[in-house]
Amino acid sequence: MIERLKPYPEYKDSGSRWLAEVPLHWGVHNLRTLIRSRNERNRADFPLLSVAREKGVFVRSLTDVNENHNAIPEDLSNYKVARAGNLVINKMKAWQGSMGIAPCDGIVSPAYFVFNFNIANSAYGQTLLRSKPYVAHFGQASDGVRVGQWDLTISGMRQIPVLVPPPEEQAAIVRFLDHATQRLDKAIRAKRKTIALLNEQKQAIIHRVVTRGLDPDVPLKDSGIPWLGQIPAHWEIRRVKQATQILRGKFSHRPRNDASLYDGPYPFIQTGAVAKAKKFITNYKQTLNQKGLSVSKMFPAGTLVMTIAANIGDVAILNFDACFPDSIVGFVPAGKIDRDFLYLAFCCMKPELLREAPVNTQGNLNVERIGAMGIPLPSLEEQTGIVRYVDSETSSLGSVVSRIEREIELLREYRTRLIADVVTGKLDVREAAARLPEVESAPADEPELAEMEESGEELTEENA
Repeated sequence: MIERLKPYPEYKDSGSRWLAEVPLHWGVHNLRTLIRSRNERNRADFPLLSVAREKGVFVRSLTDVNENHNAIPEDLSNYKVARAGNLVINKMKAWQGSMGIAPCDGIVSPAYFVFNFNIANSAYGQTLLRSKPYVAHFGQASDGVRVGQWDLTISGMRQIPVLVPPPEEQAAIVRFLDHATQRLDKAIRAKRKTIALLNEQKQAIIHRVVTRGLDPDVPLKDSGIPWLGQIPAHWEIRRVKQATQILRGKFSHRPRNDASLYDGPYPFIQTGAVAKAKKFITNYKQTLNQKGLSVSKMFPAGTLVMTIAANIGDVAILNFDACFPDSIVGFVPAGKIDRDFLYLAFCCMKPELLREAPVNTQGNLNVERIGAMGIPLPSLEEQTGIVRYVDSETSSLGSVVSRIEREIELLREYRTRLIADVVTGKLDVREAAARLPEVESAPADEPELAEMEESGEELTEENA
């Protein structure tokens, strides 16, 4: 179906280098002619709405642990009212596509822009303004002195050209894209499930050898630790604070920013190879730029680092000296403890962290409780043997996961390009949309498949 799409028969110049030529019969209007500012307030009884670049405007959950909640003020009377169908824009993140149509009456941050949006099909309008070419337009209309904190200017925004096809064509575009993106999302979900199964298989391998060793016939003893159960009789149990030097607070080492880490919450150990840790770099590089190195910690190469906030319990091994904010704690192995074995032990310990080291009033893990937790310690020779075994048994799994992740990345890129080409008139979908069956809704138990994360991050609110 998608392969048979063709361009429109006639085009005209849009006046925008990002939009290029557009269908001859489409209207091109400055955004100022389609929006009218709203400033209604004093409706604290309305639901609180959030704006995220991944999925536009949505009702903010107060119970979902997967949402990154910022503090909610007691007095919401100054929050702006966004009526269903209104266009809501996070002015500090508009250049990332952080905007959308309000799905219901609600209230949003007073720092956001709220507009009546005069367009026949609000779903088309939302898809258009959130498409890749319009991200460039909103970026041009934003300015500021801090990287990543550019404010959208009213004067610049008003000049953005908006493509307006006839109403029935807007509906056809929405219908086609709903169908096409649902098919792509289904493929991505299937690949994510495969990755999850492979990660479970890998984690089972790690947990078995970290807690029982490589000899299936070795005598066992009770460890006294629920998550460990029985361990080889000749192993010892040592507290984290006895097995490592815990690095926290501020350090005076010379700062460097060229940190590379093992990637992911449960990375594959690969001897002699270090993968870039997108999660750590993406999540904290911007924080460092905003706060400056003076409020960040410097960890030497070889440190095992753990997040005590946000992605709680994620661990990685530093390959270079690097600086991090206070949401990262470092662990340096003591003598006769293999760094990679300690990493594997921390991976196995992660599910117990929230039970054994609950968060404090700032929402961070309690580092003292982490230090008091016990981990199994075989001899140094056994530790290195376990690391080699895990490397050998999981390297092929890691290769498969990397390939599937690349396939997901390509599907996302294709989806982004398809949306941009359709909403800007590069492809004519009218006939294709007319032949489509009714669109089925996505399964209720499937995760949101928005762009998360070039960093692998979860869906988060983009606050001003």
